[in-house]
Amino acid sequence: MNRRPTFLISVLCFGFAFLYVPILSMIVFSFNNSRLATVWGGFSTKWYGKLLENDKIIEAALLSFQIAVVSATMATILGTMAGIALARFKKFRGRTVFSGMINSPLIMPDVITGISLLIFFILLKEYIGWPAQRGVTTVTLAHITFSLTYVTTIIQSRLSQADLAIEEAAMDLGSRPWQVMRDITLPIIAPAILSGWLLAFTLSLDEVVITNFTTGPGTTTLPILIWSKVKLGVTPDINALATITVGIVGIGVLIAAIVMNRMERRRDRDMQLAYRANQ
Repeated sequence: MNRRPTFLISVLCFGFAFLYVPILSMIVFSFNNSRLATVWGGFSTKWYGKLLENDKIIEAALLSFQIAVVSATMATILGTMAGIALARFKKFRGRTVFSGMINSPLIMPDVITGISLLIFFILLKEYIGWPAQRGVTTVTLAHITFSLTYVTTIIQSRLSQADLAIEEAAMDLGSRPWQVMRDITLPIIAPAILSGWLLAFTLSLDEVVITNFTTGPGTTTLPILIWSKVKLGVTPDINALATITVGIVGIGVLIAAIVMNRMERRRDRDMQLAYRANQ
């Protein structure tokens, strides 16, 4: 009886070690005093100081952050609308095609998505003259395209688990559809919206393949800059930069988890008060 839990715990520990030991090694060697990334030469924080002196890295980081915020926000807005449409309207003309177009990027390789977007932007430039060149705009549109799928899936999954009777009761009491959407539906899916935004932000922040196809001269995001440096060899400053990125993402995930937990507790408390008031 005890062999099965022991085996599962061992597999779980091995899986976590496989995922997190390389990250911990990278964090440790980011404080390395040696110029060699894998040879320990003593504790030092000089590589973090050199990052602040590198204007190219700072510009790339700010550009990546800007693109991630804009693309995540737009993808969340569009994905929320698409998720509500797919979850609440079970039958409408073209639903199968619409659902397939929304979900296709989930199974499509990034290379195919990048090539198709590249061809699309080239055709747009040829026929309507826009965009004049590939850059921030094309990268942002590309990130919105593939992030939209993930947000839609999260919103649709959350709404499929929600109790439709609450919305129907509000409609029976005289609330208009937009009032039901504002007062009931959006508060219910608020944690999912936050999760979708955070996922879209993270995906945009570390995207390399699609960005490489849709970017242009003078537009270098942080992942592209890191990739170009890694091709010449991993250096301690890359470890330091990756450590800062992991720290920022980790803090963001922690804050989002705390906010979503509070929102879930508040929603559960409001629902309990509503049920008690109706009894």
